[in-house]
Amino acid sequence: MSEIPLIAVAGPTASGKTGLAIDIANYTDGEIVSADSMQIYRYMDIGSAKPTSEERSMAVHHLIDFLEPDEEFSVADYTEKAHKVISNIYSRGKMPIIAGGTGLYMNSVINDVTFGEIDTDYRLREDLQHCAEEKGSEYLLNILADFDKVSARRLHPNNVRRIIRAIEFYKVTGKPISQHQEETRQRQSRYNPLILCIEWDRKVLYERINRRVDMMMDDGLVDEVRQLMDMGYDKALNSMKGIGYKEVIDYLNGQSSFEETVEIIKKSSRRYAKRQLTWFRRDKRIHYVSSNNSFTEAKALIDIFMKEKQSS
Repeated sequence: MSEIPLIAVAGPTASGKTGLAIDIANYTDGEIVSADSMQIYRYMDIGSAKPTSEERSMAVHHLIDFLEPDEEFSVADYTEKAHKVISNIYSRGKMPIIAGGTGLYMNSVINDVTFGEIDTDYRLREDLQHCAEEKGSEYLLNILADFDKVSARRLHPNNVRRIIRAIEFYKVTGKPISQHQEETRQRQSRYNPLILCIEWDRKVLYERINRRVDMMMDDGLVDEVRQLMDMGYDKALNSMKGIGYKEVIDYLNGQSSFEETVEIIKKSSRRYAKRQLTWFRRDKRIHYVSSNNSFTEAKALIDIFMKEKQSS
């Protein structure tokens, strides 16, 4: 089976992925597949930094706005959908472009990770979440270390969601998720990827994140969250645990002032960007383009990529 060419635009929050992906889509006659675990939900536009209607009119976007906030959705579900969308884009002679900051989503697609038909147990996941809330993430890490020391060493205690996922995967399949990931890496993917990432000075990136949070608040994030709560969506949902949403819920419940809420969101967003940078730096295939000349540099890399594709 010949490999499908795939351009990926990765990077941390507020790095300019959406704009670069749109420019690349217009340059290559491509369509964009979102790899963002928050932009999949309806009604959650401001806090997820979802592409605006104007941006979506500039290029076709897929896998945005298709789930209710209370619907269960796993990385396996995302990967299955993304494969189908990418195949359809390519079959129509268009260039598929995957763009987003959720590294697990992006890597699972690019690396063609396989998932068993049954590797999910939502009841167990809920029980583990309650356990984390009562006993802490370090307790769960110790449980994980009993059968998957590789994952336990690699995962940060703050990354409760992935710790829970690693335990769940083992309990359901009997196989450590680190072993599954290694087996996947050794298989040849169906894709031939060109992975791009916009490189920013860390201080400048953090300033951009701070400004973005201020803009979100000005654009009505509090009203967006209030509307979601009025619709019956609460903090227990995975969708409402996203940065910006959980903090505003606390504000609306009187647990913090407006000023405190803004600062907490900024701090959480900066920490998230740092984790994203760490995640993407592990991938040696990534080509970094400068923030002040991202499209020109990306275009040069794409030209080489396309020539190689045509000659193969």
